[in-house]
Amino acid sequence: MTEMTYTRMGNSGLVVSRLALGTMTFTHGSDWIPGVAKVGLQDAQRMVDVALDGGINFFDAADGYSNGEAEDILGQTLKGKRNEAVICTKLGFRQNDRITNAGLSRGHILSSVDGCLKRLNTDWIDLLVLHKTDFTTPMEETLSTLQNVIDTGKVRHIGVSNWPAWKVAQAVQFQRDNSMSQFVAGQYLYNTVSRDIEMDVLRMGEELGVGLMAWSPLAGGLLSGKYDLDKLEDSDGRLAEGDFLQVSRDQAEAAIVALNSAASAHSVTPAQIAQAWILNKRRDHTVIVGASKLSQLETAISAANIALNAEEMAALDAAAAPGRRYPEWFDDMMKDELFAKVLA
Repeated sequence: MTEMTYTRMGNSGLVVSRLALGTMTFTHGSDWIPGVAKVGLQDAQRMVDVALDGGINFFDAADGYSNGEAEDILGQTLKGKRNEAVICTKLGFRQNDRITNAGLSRGHILSSVDGCLKRLNTDWIDLLVLHKTDFTTPMEETLSTLQNVIDTGKVRHIGVSNWPAWKVAQAVQFQRDNSMSQFVAGQYLYNTVSRDIEMDVLRMGEELGVGLMAWSPLAGGLLSGKYDLDKLEDSDGRLAEGDFLQVSRDQAEAAIVALNSAASAHSVTPAQIAQAWILNKRRDHTVIVGASKLSQLETAISAANIALNAEEMAALDAAAAPGRRYPEWFDDMMKDELFAKVLA
């Protein structure tokens, strides 16, 4: 049996498994992204039980997944096991056509948190994540409201998703200046072919104590190696809905070659190597695993402690390396060699 590894979430005392079971696939039958949301209550119960048995204590949801159905299912599957689980859920996306029913305003956060608690059948949310930015609401209003739901005991920790690094840094500084609880988690797209966050988000997180929750570690299934790159629209998974990840063909091919090579060396699948790559990058990284079949979850759990050597990591890093941007390349080019030498 795989031994699960754990980490603290950012600069907090919240201890989570380095794999989180994502619930984006859970549904009661909603037509929300049919290629993704196709796991009913019975299969979801099996997945949650297998996750807990495999050492996963971390579960990720959102009020927007199948119009709240995913939260409802997660709440049902954790009945009687709430204290064994760390629940993360997200809010911020539009729920209906009512003008105010979206964003990060005081009213929407307060009503959304109450809705999440009801659907999850719990008295508290371990980690509440803001699912998107909202440039129509003053940041101070959003942050003070988050502090309110923490102070009332409805929420214990907070984080962000899909925010630019500068906005997170601005918010954390405001939280520190005003003795507020700060963001400790960041959910971001990250995998061997989607690596934009290496430029600034990951550096920001390390400096400010914001831990990574990597979503789409397989690039929507692309890195599983089971798809024909020329016929992605014919697949039965998320990629059939469109290339929302914007991955180039050359990058995808190079990454798959490197993944296959490492997979062969370890006698595992390319998907397992793709997940292991993120976990091997930094000890505090966590990965959100989305599964539409129990076998996919079991495969992911067995990848939790695959150790990749330096040569394998270098090959995977080089396969689809992001283009270097200014001022990153300028800083490296202008590095003071004497300081580097004497301080090494």
